[in-house]
Amino acid sequence: MQMYRRILGVSLAGVLLMPALALAATAQKSLFGTLPDGRAVDAVTLDNGHGIRVRVITFGARVQSIVTPDRNGHPADIALGYGSLEGYLGKRQFFGATVGRFANRIAKGRFTLDGKTYQLPTNDGPNSLHGGTKGFDMQLWKILSIKQGKAASVSMRYVSPDGDQGYPGTLTVTATYTLYPDDRLTIDYQATTDKPTIVNISNHTYWNLNGEGSGTVFNQRMMIPAAQITPVDATQIPTGAFRDVAGTPFDFRKAKPIGADIHDGHSRQLLIGLGYDMNWVISRQASAKPRLVARIVSPSSGRVLSLYSRKPGLQFYSGNFLNGSTVGISGHTYRQGDAFVLEPQLFPDTPNHPNFGSARLNPGQVYRNRITYRFSTVGAGR
Repeated sequence: MQMYRRILGVSLAGVLLMPALALAATAQKSLFGTLPDGRAVDAVTLDNGHGIRVRVITFGARVQSIVTPDRNGHPADIALGYGSLEGYLGKRQFFGATVGRFANRIAKGRFTLDGKTYQLPTNDGPNSLHGGTKGFDMQLWKILSIKQGKAASVSMRYVSPDGDQGYPGTLTVTATYTLYPDDRLTIDYQATTDKPTIVNISNHTYWNLNGEGSGTVFNQRMMIPAAQITPVDATQIPTGAFRDVAGTPFDFRKAKPIGADIHDGHSRQLLIGLGYDMNWVISRQASAKPRLVARIVSPSSGRVLSLYSRKPGLQFYSGNFLNGSTVGISGHTYRQGDAFVLEPQLFPDTPNHPNFGSARLNPGQVYRNRITYRFSTVGAGR
């Protein structure tokens, strides 16, 4: 009898003894809100069974919430966002969003492909930012699949028509979020086109490893293994040069607090961005395998975020334009420096700088960008 009870995972007291089943990853769909035109916006909550929950919504294929435990096992939401759809429909701040067709900036909203010049909407001074006035972050994506078991995932699709925001070609894009039992979250972006076009898709989650709404991230320690940045002009467009970070506030090759050098008044680059808003050169071209592109540790909570990517560039933004007018998911206001953003991608304005590589996607090719976040903790004093 005891043998059968062990096989069934039941103790003599009738208590289940099968942690593998109890800890199975789950994915639950719910209604998040309704757009003004009546279309439903869904939320899918991924739970890896032992303390990490990620909620993704179909408006903007975006992260709405990420709950992880601190070193003492206490949970907190470490991604900035809104508690309702109305917040995302208001001021455009890209919280957790999928950004594209071209993440980051394109100078004067123009690029040339096969001898033809294309004009995009300019929504960041004289430049186009994150796909224009209505990028992927403002579109309703369609759920393709929801899976659970060994891992929990949701896959979504958006079809961007030919001429959307001025870009050529019909672009079919999928975004797949997968949460694993070993505390990894991956975002897999893929895209195909029916005409030559340009593509650069990334994720724009705002992070605070002490919990959203808890205050500044300036004491959180960041490491970026990059020896160069691509400096920008007064409108935050790369000049085309590569600048060494040695001896500058942009040197994060050894971990240091985010706020250690952020107020260096001698750095014109920091003055232009009102803080960090810059592309770090991880390499001059994509890597064959994922590699560590950033690691951030909170001394207060013990939370650690390790970021892996194959892309050559990493945009680091220190929440410079959070001004206290945004009330987040927990009811706290978000102020300057209350979060950081890390976007693995191509270099900004790549289509206008041949020395930056290529953003071109041809019919028959598949654009890919896999972003991996690994969550962990460290003890006090580390």
